[in-house]
This record gives sequence, structure tokens and C-alpha cells, in this order.
Amino acid sequence: MILALTIGVLTAGGVYLMLQRSMVRAVFGLTLVSHAANFILLSAGVGAWRVEPLSNRGDQSMAADPLPQAFVLTAIVITLAVTIFMLSLAVLGHDDDQKRAPETGEVRES
Repeated sequence: MILALTIGVLTAGGVYLMLQRSMVRAVFGLTLVSHAANFILLSAGVGAWRVEPLSNRGDQSMAADPLPQAFVLTAIVITLAVTIFMLSLAVLGHDDDQKRAPETGEVRES
């Protein structure tokens, strides 16, 4: 129940942040949604504690499935790379929808 609530809160917060105008907030929202997806993958793979998937320990039918864990590790690496790339684009770029007036310094909408 707590994991499902955590997934819901992360997804809701991520969608809220992705709907903002700022590029940095959208990147953080994408990161939250990816964390929620990682939790979904982990919760789908292992419902309860199981023995380690090693050949000489325990029964093989009771071993945990290592595939969801491998998916999550791969997703973490991809999310980190995409986050760094998008944050670098946010630093290099500028907001075209908000311009500063050179004489007054106030922000006006285009």
C-alpha cells in the first residue's frame, strides 16, 4: 500500500512539474516520473522476499527474478544521461516566451 501511494505521489508531482513553463522544472518532473516507473518495475518483479538467485543457495523455484532489477539499473543510467543532457540544454538555451525590456528590465510576455 505504501509503495502504491509513493508511486502515485511521484507520478502526480512529476506530471505537475512537467506542465510548468520552466525547462528545469520539466526536467525534474521527468525525473520524478522515471523514478515512479522504476518503482513500478520493482514492485512487479518482486512481491515478497525471496532467496538469492544463486545456483548453490536455496531452491531455484523460490529464487527472485533478476530481470526487473536489471531493467531498473538500466533505466537509472538512461535517466541520468537524459537528465544531464536536458539540464545542459536548459543552461545553454533561453526562454523565448519571456523577454526583458532593455530599458526597464521588466519581464513581458511575447
